[in-house]
Amino acid sequence: MENWEQLQKLLDESKRAVFFGGAGVSTESGIPDFRSTDGLYRQTYAYPPETILSHRFFERNPEEFFRFYRAKMLCPQAKPNAAHRKLAELEAAGKLTAVITQNIDGLHQAAGSRNVLELHGSVLRNTCRSCGKFYGLEAILSSEGIPRCSCGGIIKPDVVLYEESLDGDTIARAVRALEQADLLIVGGTSLAVYPAAGLVNYCKGRLVVINKSPTSLDVKADLLIQGRIGETLSHLRVL
Repeated sequence: MENWEQLQKLLDESKRAVFFGGAGVSTESGIPDFRSTDGLYRQTYAYPPETILSHRFFERNPEEFFRFYRAKMLCPQAKPNAAHRKLAELEAAGKLTAVITQNIDGLHQAAGSRNVLELHGSVLRNTCRSCGKFYGLEAILSSEGIPRCSCGGIIKPDVVLYEESLDGDTIARAVRALEQADLLIVGGTSLAVYPAAGLVNYCKGRLVVINKSPTSLDVKADLLIQGRIGETLSHLRVL
């Protein structure tokens, strides 16, 4: 039996499936991941990406932060791929109760998913640190240097930087979805970023891991698929 057929069987038997995904879900849309051979963390900059994407660096050197952020973290041309579309289809059919994502690109919503829990925020949301005014992605793309609000305050992306805490309400909703799930599909993530990666332990149902490289959950998986997530999910039938 092919791997995707085994996944189909598990999905057919499930009543409350949840998907937990990372950067590998969006690489097929042309968005680079972080830890692969050609990912962001293997490229050379004046500062390591972990440093640039930290709260402390943002506070001390916002102009350099935004230079990196615009060049490497924003991909406005990216479109949902087969994985995003299939997950939205599964949710619409009542097979998937939630998508929990570490991604900040908004592609799950663009594909039609409705219950998306964004652990690390979204590049599509930006807020003035002084007056709280909301700005979309275009405000960052069209600005130069440090983006400023009409009040003069700095506009900060709604993304969780290193040294910042995850949103408590989002975490609570993710934990609740995982605790109620009878099937967890983990895909496109190395499970190396905590505390987000630790959330998967709240699920006591069956476990499927789909990733091109090994993860810490492989030994616990009821089904392990080492391959492209879009290609794997595209085989699934929605009954």
